[in-house]
Amino acid sequence: MHATRLLPTALAAITLFATASALAQEASNLERVTVIGSRKSLPAASSTDTLVPVDIYSMSKITEGGGQFDLAQTLQYLSPSFNSTRQTGADGADLIDSAALRGLGSDQTLVLVNGKRRHTVALVNLFGARNRGATGTDMNALPLLAIDNVQVLRDGAAAQYGSDAIAGVVNIQLRKKAGCEAVAGYGQYSAGDGKNYLASAYCGIKLGDGSLGITGEWQDRGRSNRNDPNDENVGPRTIGDTAVTNKTVYLNGEFPLAAENKLYVTAGAQNRDASSGAWARGGVGSSDVPSRNSAAMYPDGFVPFINGKIEDRYVSVGWKSAFVGWDTDLSQTYGSNKMRYNISNTLNASIANKDLLAGGKGISPSSFDAGGFGFSQATTNFDVSRFFPDLLGGSNIAFGAEYRKEKYDIVAGELGSYQDADGLNFGGIAGSQGFPGFQPVDMTNRSRNSQALYADWEASFTPSLTVDAAIRAEHYSDFGSETTAKLAASYKLGKEVLLRGAASTGFRAPSLQQLYFSSTFTDFISGEPVQVKLAPNGSAIPLAAGVPPLKQEKSKNFTLGLTVKPSADTALTVDLYQINIRDRIVLSGRFTASNYPPLAPLLNSQGVEQTAFFVNSINTRTRGLDLTASNRMKLGAGQLSTFLALNISRTTVTAIHAPAALKGYEDVLLSTRERLFIEEAGPRAKGTLGFEYAQGAWTGEAKIIHFGKQTQGAFTEGMTLNYKPKTSMDLGATWQATPALKLSIGGNNVFNVKPSRQDPFETDNGFYYDSVQFGLNGASYYARAYYRF
Repeated sequence: MHATRLLPTALAAITLFATASALAQEASNLERVTVIGSRKSLPAASSTDTLVPVDIYSMSKITEGGGQFDLAQTLQYLSPSFNSTRQTGADGADLIDSAALRGLGSDQTLVLVNGKRRHTVALVNLFGARNRGATGTDMNALPLLAIDNVQVLRDGAAAQYGSDAIAGVVNIQLRKKAGCEAVAGYGQYSAGDGKNYLASAYCGIKLGDGSLGITGEWQDRGRSNRNDPNDENVGPRTIGDTAVTNKTVYLNGEFPLAAENKLYVTAGAQNRDASSGAWARGGVGSSDVPSRNSAAMYPDGFVPFINGKIEDRYVSVGWKSAFVGWDTDLSQTYGSNKMRYNISNTLNASIANKDLLAGGKGISPSSFDAGGFGFSQATTNFDVSRFFPDLLGGSNIAFGAEYRKEKYDIVAGELGSYQDADGLNFGGIAGSQGFPGFQPVDMTNRSRNSQALYADWEASFTPSLTVDAAIRAEHYSDFGSETTAKLAASYKLGKEVLLRGAASTGFRAPSLQQLYFSSTFTDFISGEPVQVKLAPNGSAIPLAAGVPPLKQEKSKNFTLGLTVKPSADTALTVDLYQINIRDRIVLSGRFTASNYPPLAPLLNSQGVEQTAFFVNSINTRTRGLDLTASNRMKLGAGQLSTFLALNISRTTVTAIHAPAALKGYEDVLLSTRERLFIEEAGPRAKGTLGFEYAQGAWTGEAKIIHFGKQTQGAFTEGMTLNYKPKTSMDLGATWQATPALKLSIGGNNVFNVKPSRQDPFETDNGFYYDSVQFGLNGASYYARAYYRF
């Protein structure tokens, strides 16, 4: 669908749903927020006045009584172009929820905390129905109660913020105001599992003339399982939410010093224990004995559990000052993410078979330390800005510099997690079943640095016309330099209507994770196990395939929009966009000895049947439309707030660039299945229609969430998995019991809607449907108690 054809669809939606909005924040909050996308030190009046589309979501009501207990799922049902679906049967991707904008990859959305760059996770997503081959930022490492508002900039912003901002920017603004609050929550699925407990407390305290906000949160989410034990084709799987326990603490403060000087600090830490079920191994009578199971240990088969211990740390310290009329901001930010795997309820079949051959029962250890990886990022920023009221009708000039240091490492697991103890080839597969440990050959410890300079000039040439121009030059130690630019403008057609548009260039540097990740693992294709090698860039396999060193992706972004605000209680925004990405980094399709014979000797020597690697191999084009609208009105003795959020988009692979050695093998480099993972990373459309009615001490809300169709690739060539459009409903009610106590109950997806059923031998996770649209768990219910001290 061309972008120009999307506008009638959006206008029809307005007619159908009447008033609407993607802005789930309270209108009063808009007046106090300085939004991203502008270097102005003055607050923006509202999101309808911004040069580019920005949504601002207040978290107050959501944290007090919302039905979602984490940030990623909260934004999933608020923002029109934000997408985050919990994965299942996707190894490490089950343990960290990925999130993205406008159907692009999670590493093409930049995340900021208080305007400062936040680190990505160490994980590379290899499985699952979305974000394959991408890293991303863990939104759920921040507790909801610590957040004041979330700003979603739906436009390319690499010229303003640097790499990763191709699809847009999410800025998470933390709280520091005085007062203390606490929340206790409970939820579970209608099936009776997935019990979710939440306890969170915030306290803002005055320290001299400054303030410090402290938030502590504990969350325990139980495992859910939607597997059908009576279906012999599916087997004894565990399909559903990962079991997760989070322990999180965050600090956020600002302290005035002498004159115009201020010291600010943000610090946070989260420890997460997560556990996900891998593919099951069959028992006695199946082909898994003795190759992947021991009759003595698991005669009825077993489900290995992939357990992750994740440590996330973040600290940012800065000093704001003024020098001869210029505002300055010097800051140092550090973040790290570390994941270590322990595989339980498993075995090493080669060890078990060796034991059997030696006269034993055929026993292996049942748990293994499988190693893991870590990523850290240190960023130094120096920003300078000044507003000149008499220059060109009012100009804001800003410039600055950034230095960033990144490190990535892989740690090998214990010997038994990967070793082949079967010296006589008795038939046992080496390594811990479910997730083989990282081997010494996978180990790496890499780093790089980058330096950047930027300048930004925003001017109001007339009372109606505002123009912003930005340019940024950045140099990376591992691949070179990149310069990006952006031009944005808005024009007021009277007091109620504003036209806006932007054009920009952007880039995304290949992540260290994509450059150096290495692993040998077991994948299941149509239910059959296959040994696969993910080969890092520059190693023997990619070199044999003629794959050059990874380089940066380059993008061109275009946005054209209209905002209408006829009154303080009604607002409408419509924005068309197009994002062209050249040399996009993707995880290749699977190469085998049969579909690419030159690799046969290398595959045989490494004991694997398939291989894949990262490569700059495609160009893509994303076209779409975002629509938001809102209305508040008196109705009877109460107030009705109505809102709509709508996104319609389509991503298309426009070209495939095969290295010279792979010419003629483009269908392997990017198979139909892999192409659909890119083009259909999210549903073609997503809309949220919500109603909130408040009267006296009671507030009720109803929210209708529509997910458009989504198509995924099957393992059988030429076959696709077609997921039909689905619509669910959330309901909730809140009672202000006392001025301090608020009680809430509600349900999500109350009609128990699930994705379209598929052939489990063709899905990526081997179940009736993949984790697409709103996931596979069905209806859930919750209760919350909020208390203000």
